[in-house]
Amino acid sequence: MKILITGGFGQLGTSVYYRLIDSFDIIRTGRVKPPGVEGVEMDLRDGTKVRQVIKLFKPDIILHLGAMTNVDECELNPYIAREVNIAGTGHLCEAFSGKIIYISTDYVFDGHAGPYSEDAKVCPINVYGQTKLASEQIVLLQNNNNLIIRCNVLYDYSNNSGASFLNWVIKSLKNSTEIQVVNDQINNPTWTHSLADIISMCIIKNISGLYHWADLDIINRYDFAMAIAEVFSLNQNLIKSISTMDLNQPAMRPLQSGLISDKIANILQVRQPTINECLEQIKQNMIK
Repeated sequence: MKILITGGFGQLGTSVYYRLIDSFDIIRTGRVKPPGVEGVEMDLRDGTKVRQVIKLFKPDIILHLGAMTNVDECELNPYIAREVNIAGTGHLCEAFSGKIIYISTDYVFDGHAGPYSEDAKVCPINVYGQTKLASEQIVLLQNNNNLIIRCNVLYDYSNNSGASFLNWVIKSLKNSTEIQVVNDQINNPTWTHSLADIISMCIIKNISGLYHWADLDIINRYDFAMAIAEVFSLNQNLIKSISTMDLNQPAMRPLQSGLISDKIANILQVRQPTINECLEQIKQNMIK
């Protein structure tokens, strides 16, 4: 089976690639291809290029990870956010009639009453969430066999991503740099390897529909940073607690969020890992 991955060089794309490569024929694509890495450059905004790549490789499945994910940049540049996230998804659906697996976000909710199940009312409060919700709807209309997995706060220790919360915390504390972390954004941080495992199982079992996947612990970002410091034996005193309002960010954030994953966990007969289990495994991987 041949799987084409959009956003294949990012944090999640890298984890998924290494999870799937032994079982499937994988084509990684991205707006920019890192030097020395096998794959194809494909800007989702370029409908002609999207059609050419799909026609050339003839994938059986498209795993759609590519998106403009910087929440504040989306708020400041809504046109670009819609071009990448909505129009880009539309280009894929227009060029491809097979199964699409789309990775979405808890930002489709307003963050007033989380954690959320799949049947909770969607109500995005920023441009990023609006574009992801619109993309979900495009994907669901394209093919009844398509799959949407919502996740939240993906993390890994990755040299290929500038958006890794884990990287930022570890590197800052190792350099004795004080960091400020919000104490009022609550969700369940999810290791990219955990989500990659779920994606792999969903492909094998041909799961379709809308599901949530997140790891077990629902905590705020400050407590997550403290857990990272504890596992990696770093100075917790360098982590300072602040509120989201203190940051004065352009985009509003859903505060009381998080996702309930019982539906897919029961279907696949899997257990959500804890934060400590994931961090300990990452630590072991870094030592190897």
